[in-house]
Amino acid sequence: MDQLFKALEEEFDNMVDFRRDMHMYPELSHHEEKTPEKIAQFYKDLGVEDIQTKVGGRGVVATLEGGKPGRTVALRADFDALPIQDAKDVEYRSRVDGVMHACGHDIHTSTLLHVAKVLFANKDQVPGKVVFLHQFAEEVIPGGAKFMIEDGCLDGVDGVFGAHVISTMPYGKVGALPGAFMASGDTFEITVQGKGGHAGMPQHNKDPLTVGTTLFQSLQTIVSRDTDPLKSGVVSVTTFNTGEANFNVIPDKVEIKGTVRTLDDDTRDNAERSIKEMTAHIAKAYGMSAEVDYTRGYPVVVNDEDETARISRLQKEVMGEENVIDITPQTSMEDFGYYLLERPGCFFIVGGTMEDKEDVYPHHHPNFNVDERSMINIGKMFIATVFDYNGEEG
Repeated sequence: MDQLFKALEEEFDNMVDFRRDMHMYPELSHHEEKTPEKIAQFYKDLGVEDIQTKVGGRGVVATLEGGKPGRTVALRADFDALPIQDAKDVEYRSRVDGVMHACGHDIHTSTLLHVAKVLFANKDQVPGKVVFLHQFAEEVIPGGAKFMIEDGCLDGVDGVFGAHVISTMPYGKVGALPGAFMASGDTFEITVQGKGGHAGMPQHNKDPLTVGTTLFQSLQTIVSRDTDPLKSGVVSVTTFNTGEANFNVIPDKVEIKGTVRTLDDDTRDNAERSIKEMTAHIAKAYGMSAEVDYTRGYPVVVNDEDETARISRLQKEVMGEENVIDITPQTSMEDFGYYLLERPGCFFIVGGTMEDKEDVYPHHHPNFNVDERSMINIGKMFIATVFDYNGEEG
């Protein structure tokens, strides 16, 4: 394995160049055009023949036939960006107004490409097949993974693995958690229909704010009073819109939007049911009507027990036991859960905290950045996984 690791380390400058180019020219979910073209061209330049483009819409899939017999492993990286203005004072800050890579998808993509470069250059040593999944639209429900799977990206795949760099996790540290790791992500939109009118004569109106504000308070009890305290759930109202503000007008309707995060299906079902029932009953109590548009988003990311044990063992072997840390379930969401519904695998995390503490910001922040050396750590884990999955030491 040392030979392949050394080859990957020698690619570091190229990894940085590709990552920074992506960072300067980010593309939003479902609007990725140049990025998948660059990814496909990268494989073409390597002489790869088995390249599929427009998979599920905008995905790219490349396949390596190893020189040794074995099973088929899929490795996944996402490549979409977020609608955030890049505020970093760096040479490679985003050149696209209002769009930036604020979650590390440029790190993931450059890593996977250069892992592929190393493996293709040493394909006679590689056991089985390796499928490189480059996915679009991870940031937007229902997620690009769903469409790529429907288009057959996992056909013939035995196991699937992915990694996420974490800006607030110390560089050099790694972690993996068996079972439910990252939450499902649903959205809800509630429209309360009242009867607007003069604020000085409320007796002639049906004020939807009475329903809206009551709902805002009551929705919090779904977690605090209607969910098993030993299970996790989040119900957050993020938007409360009454239309154009006017001190002398009672609005005709109120729109409420929010998100639901859970780590098991029972809690998820209960939250959806409670939101709908609560909304209908409260609106009726005030003589008004309300509609709920509830959208199920990503499933829970449930890591396979055996494959997570594999990853945890490899993390100790590759990174050193002292660098493997205990992690807990997260209420952030990831559409990698779709892959794990179809195939056993593991989604793990790798630390990428910047060396200067002043440069450390959370994901989805305008100043988000990570230590680019994290690409080497992700890449080594991917290479080790490919060989270990087929009982090879590399």
